[in-house]
Amino acid sequence: MSHVKAGGSSKNIHNNAGARLGVKRFGGQKVNVGEVLVRQTGSTKVAGPGTFMSRNFTIHAAVEGVVSFNKVKTRRFTGKTAPRTQVSVQ
Repeated sequence: MSHVKAGGSSKNIHNNAGARLGVKRFGGQKVNVGEVLVRQTGSTKVAGPGTFMSRNFTIHAAVEGVVSFNKVKTRRFTGKTAPRTQVSVQ
């Protein structure tokens, strides 16, 4: 016979807040220096001219201007190209 009662499973215990990821400033919007343009997990969008990427892959504006999004192909380590969206500020 068992000496320990059966432990039930708890399914609804993970109650974390959302990470609030996504595009914060859209194409055509005016931005100031340092504003957050995109919050993302991994480099799904890449930083173009007038922008920079921080350690957690957040893209910020490096200059004042207007935001634009362009489709580009980035080369991976293996030589394969992958489509990405490039965020830039002019």
